[in-house]
Amino acid sequence: MVTEAHVEQRSAARSVAVALAGTLLIASTYGMARFGVGLFAPRLVAERPALAPVVGWAAAAQFVSYSVAASVAARVSDRRPGAAVLVAGTTAALGCIGVATTASPGWFVALVFLGGTGAGLASPALVRLVDAVTPPHAAATAQSLVNTGTAVGVVVAGALAFAVPSTAGAWWTMAALNALAAAGVLLLVRGRAGLGEPAAAASETSYDWHPLATPAAAAVVVGAGSALLWSYGPLIATGPGPVDDGSVGFLWIALGLGGLLGPLTGRLVERRGLARAWAWSVGAVAVASVALAGAVGLGLAWPAYVAMACFGAGYMCLSGVLILWARDAWPEAAGRGTSVLFVALAVGQAVGAVGFDLWLDVAGAVTACLTAALLCLAGASSVRRR
Repeated sequence: MVTEAHVEQRSAARSVAVALAGTLLIASTYGMARFGVGLFAPRLVAERPALAPVVGWAAAAQFVSYSVAASVAARVSDRRPGAAVLVAGTTAALGCIGVATTASPGWFVALVFLGGTGAGLASPALVRLVDAVTPPHAAATAQSLVNTGTAVGVVVAGALAFAVPSTAGAWWTMAALNALAAAGVLLLVRGRAGLGEPAAAASETSYDWHPLATPAAAAVVVGAGSALLWSYGPLIATGPGPVDDGSVGFLWIALGLGGLLGPLTGRLVERRGLARAWAWSVGAVAVASVALAGAVGLGLAWPAYVAMACFGAGYMCLSGVLILWARDAWPEAAGRGTSVLFVALAVGQAVGAVGFDLWLDVAGAVTACLTAALLCLAGASSVRRR
């Protein structure tokens, strides 16, 4: 006879399993397929010199594809989160395979665009799935844990940079991890009843956009500022900066380890509120940009590692705050709200990736880093005045 206690234990076990599987999916779609281009940029350029002129455009392409995918996810993730997860894993894996095999600049940008769609579909779908299987009192912590998957993926990608002899092997490995992570999530939620019911009603609801207007505007500005370290951090640290090319993987491992503080986002929001949690998180990203400027200006390597760790912690927390903000504003359509705020963040990143590509040539690395810090501070202060 199955007792109520046994049912609760199985439910709790499923909640934990879905959260862990979701963390791995975010790790593979974000930390590898999406941000792996910036991580491996120095080695990609060294192995395939023809790609050097399009690295900045590839970074912008994956931010744009992420925005497009997240916009689509806003309409489908609450109603069919399983389908969104399937497409997320498939596109991310195919994008990684393409990057592993092409040396054509045009195809490289196109395949990076494809790979970036996986992350845009995965986040809103996982917000819906995690909420569906997690008790309300634990939902904020579970969502923060899943969001920290980006940091886990960056650590794994950084380790791959040392473990494999060429970038092709790393991208093939990342393709396999994307496929396996998506399959794991789908297996765990298979047969779960009621996943489409609330969203079906929500799709006919008109939403009050005012609660999301301020964080969305701030996310655009902060996205532009954060694009510098995501897209050009390793190139700055190893080009004009003092870090040698062979240590690029350590920079990203530092970023990922800092990002493991992400699960604290839920507690931070509970204690300080959304606006203050946002300001503190974005402030950490601004400090990271200043630290990278210091590393270049002073010719010291250790501030570059501090910068990446601080950036990882700040970015994982600020993206977690956006998820919790969406859940607070639109509790019946958290996936859709997350899409809105993440699209705003990615739009800023796309503009920032192209803008900093030009600004680095004109102003130099130190000025570009300080510009990124000012953008982040502007995005933080706009919410604090809310």
